[in-house]
Amino acid sequence: MSKMTGGQALMKSLYREGVRTIFGMPGVQLYHAMDALIDEPGIRFITVRHEQAAAYMAFGYSKVGGEGMGTALVVPGPGLLNAAAGVGTAYSASTPMLLISGQAYTHEIGKDTGALHEVNDQMDVVRPITKWQGRMTNVARIPETVHEAFRYLSTGRQRPVEIEIAWDTLSDERDVELLEPEEYSTVAPNDEDIAEVARRISESDRPLIWAGWGVMVADATEPLKKLAEHIQAPVMTSAEGKGAIPYDHELCIGTPGWKFGPSELATLVDEADLVIGVGTRLGRTNLTREHNIVQIDIDPEEIGRNFPQAYPVVGDAKLTLNRLFDTIKASPRRPSRSDEVRAIKAKRHLRENQTQPQGDFAAAIQGALPDEAIVVEGVTQIGYAARELFKVQNPRSYITSSYFGNLGYAYPTALGAKVAKPDVPVVAISGDGGFLFNSQELATAARYGINAVVIVFNDNTFGNVYRDQINIFDGRHYGSEITNPDFMKLADAYGVRGVQASGPEDLERKLKESISIESPTLIEVPVGMMPDPFN
Repeated sequence: MSKMTGGQALMKSLYREGVRTIFGMPGVQLYHAMDALIDEPGIRFITVRHEQAAAYMAFGYSKVGGEGMGTALVVPGPGLLNAAAGVGTAYSASTPMLLISGQAYTHEIGKDTGALHEVNDQMDVVRPITKWQGRMTNVARIPETVHEAFRYLSTGRQRPVEIEIAWDTLSDERDVELLEPEEYSTVAPNDEDIAEVARRISESDRPLIWAGWGVMVADATEPLKKLAEHIQAPVMTSAEGKGAIPYDHELCIGTPGWKFGPSELATLVDEADLVIGVGTRLGRTNLTREHNIVQIDIDPEEIGRNFPQAYPVVGDAKLTLNRLFDTIKASPRRPSRSDEVRAIKAKRHLRENQTQPQGDFAAAIQGALPDEAIVVEGVTQIGYAARELFKVQNPRSYITSSYFGNLGYAYPTALGAKVAKPDVPVVAISGDGGFLFNSQELATAARYGINAVVIVFNDNTFGNVYRDQINIFDGRHYGSEITNPDFMKLADAYGVRGVQASGPEDLERKLKESISIESPTLIEVPVGMMPDPFN
């Protein structure tokens, strides 16, 4: 045991559990945590300008596989509430991140006396968007709470965790025994389930695989390819699952559009006599309650949520797919379906010409980037189109906000991803409305040299809302027009590069140039009202 403050016990425990970067803002309840960071040079602290951005950066950091765990540190009450949007995004996207919040003095917790930054009880606020919550009011038990948090972060379905520490606990000094990190085993499928799935495969003629984010969480991209190739099953991916199999693979179909076209794609799903879902909730599909479905997932509560008839296989995707392949590999490899997949892809590529100008802008971004680049799909006109049209070759290189679908997340998420992967180009696709949620983080990018690129498509409206109002209400619109700053002056004021692009070809040139320059960059693309990308 060693005598240390609660702040020192917290930071030393985080370092032992692998944390190497913390995004956050200092505040009065956190003074002893910040002071303890001075003596932990192995942890880098990045000061943000808003707690919401701290959580989004931690989300982006974890999403692309940064060293350790994406971690945010905020004051209680308003700090935690500001961060909640980012925590909710990580929850919806099944991504681990650690939120550390301050608290009131121990004797004030739960008393509702109006203590500074008090929310009574703030753990209830984050309970619906976190996997587990813990509170530290005893210095000696800080290592135990941090260790328990990492057990939840490292096992089962990955989702965020919140821990909070009382103001006086951070400054209190006691004897503390630090804990060593633990290696956690993952969940293996049972033999009966593997045998049943193998039987269903043997009886199928037109199997189809639906791959989600869980494939990449489990590092199961290679087992997925092996299985798909052996049984000649075309592979569709969810938006979160882009990169689970390279788009150029002969069996990869890609991500269906919002309206699930073209008809050939819908026919492929209709005619599938076996659908194997891997690491996906199978949402936003045209599957029916009549389909023969196998659902492989680490989370037993997710299986059957959308399709009750799904045969459940609870297990880690990598272990399960390897076991399944080992069981069926002695059977003959099936005749190739690559021509069928190629024909469907050719039809899908026509969507780039039908969805304009979004298709050309998405193609311009694609053309400027190497395969390893990381793209954050913002909730904007071009982002909607990119969800279907963007061709992703590598795992963990395409980020969405999943079903949260929230404005404002794209730029800070990209900054977190760039901190995690500084040698990889990182690009955020944003609209003007969403960008101004967190445009102040240009200051963070400039201060720390976080050389991500944000593309701001500027139509001086909340574009999707504006168009829908006009189309639905006979040209009437209300509340959807906005007044923006001069984005080039804004970039200059923060000390980052600002460039304008006048169309898709110019955007491709400017983006290629920007990723070759070691500088945070804002690219503004003036645009007008665009047609509905969901048709």
